[in-house]
Amino acid sequence: MNAYTAPVSSRRSGFRELRVVAKVRESATISSFHLEPVEAEGWRPFEPGQFLVFRMPVQGGNDFVLRNYSVSCSPRQQGSYRITVKREAAPGAGVPDGVGSCYLHDHVEVGDVLLAEGPRGDFKLDGESKRPVVLLSGGVGLTPLVAMLHALATTERKVFFIHACDNGEVHALRDELEMISASRPGMTAHFCYRFPTGRDRDAGRHHSEGVVTRELLQRLLPLDDYDFYLCGPPPFMRAVHSILRELGAPRHRIAYEFFGPATLLETPTEQALAEPPPPASAAVPVGAMTVEFRKSGRTAVWDSTAESLLAFAEDRGLSPDFSCRAGTCGTCKSRLVSGEVAYFEEPLDEPPAGEVLLCCSKPRGSVVLDL
Repeated sequence: MNAYTAPVSSRRSGFRELRVVAKVRESATISSFHLEPVEAEGWRPFEPGQFLVFRMPVQGGNDFVLRNYSVSCSPRQQGSYRITVKREAAPGAGVPDGVGSCYLHDHVEVGDVLLAEGPRGDFKLDGESKRPVVLLSGGVGLTPLVAMLHALATTERKVFFIHACDNGEVHALRDELEMISASRPGMTAHFCYRFPTGRDRDAGRHHSEGVVTRELLQRLLPLDDYDFYLCGPPPFMRAVHSILRELGAPRHRIAYEFFGPATLLETPTEQALAEPPPPASAAVPVGAMTVEFRKSGRTAVWDSTAESLLAFAEDRGLSPDFSCRAGTCGTCKSRLVSGEVAYFEEPLDEPPAGEVLLCCSKPRGSVVLDL
């Protein structure tokens, strides 16, 4: 059966059909889906770290949900994609199973067709940097970092891949990671199991036990100037981000896949030490490019290094609603009172006239937002 047939309107909006050509069990809870476009022009190149947006039907109804899944294969693998997905079962009574992941695991088989848009996302490997790289992942968060590891294998950069999970039963893509890491000198893989089994210990499947700690990172990483990439569950992200900051890693060298501002990863101490936002009453130079937050009564000079209007607003102490931070969900939509913006990431659905998605836009000149 076909999992879903694309309506004409979806094709116009950038979605295209991808056929499942292989479904591979990677661990007790994780499976990979190998996808090829139904039409040859449906394949679009991706950068390691980016994700695809899938439109999936909700069982028993006519509604759809959007779900983002990182591409986990090598970017050199032209003509196909791989996504590696954990089945998110309900943690207890009264809590629903993960809609997208359970649909994929329970209902999608080889030959079925899925609707996908993208690739998207700003969590990308900096291919211009020559610095050594540390890839830090927890659980299924390893998926975008595996694609990065594939890309880094073709460079001369020193690479440390540090992965944390419960045990070997839920460790996905382990053999692949070891194979890539052994493909050239200067690449190291380290696996940290929180609850290793006796079989794990007998087979030597992991290198350390417990969780990723400051002491572990100090033991594994020689003193150097690294680029860090993080992806995993929120508790893992917060703990590792805090350790890296304590060890002196600058914020701008820590890239992460996390649906939230960096402040959600920081401890209260880190936030207190951070540079405070400019006061609302700060003088604005004549002719400066500004962003006015009308409801909040604040005007600030635009910072060209800001990632987006959403990040700029957060840096000024505002808290706009958001969810995906990638132009797919529309949660960060705001009324644009005046001015123009440019989208560095095309919105999945174009917002109505007079509105703007903050997470994927920057101002063309001075703007006024209804925030």
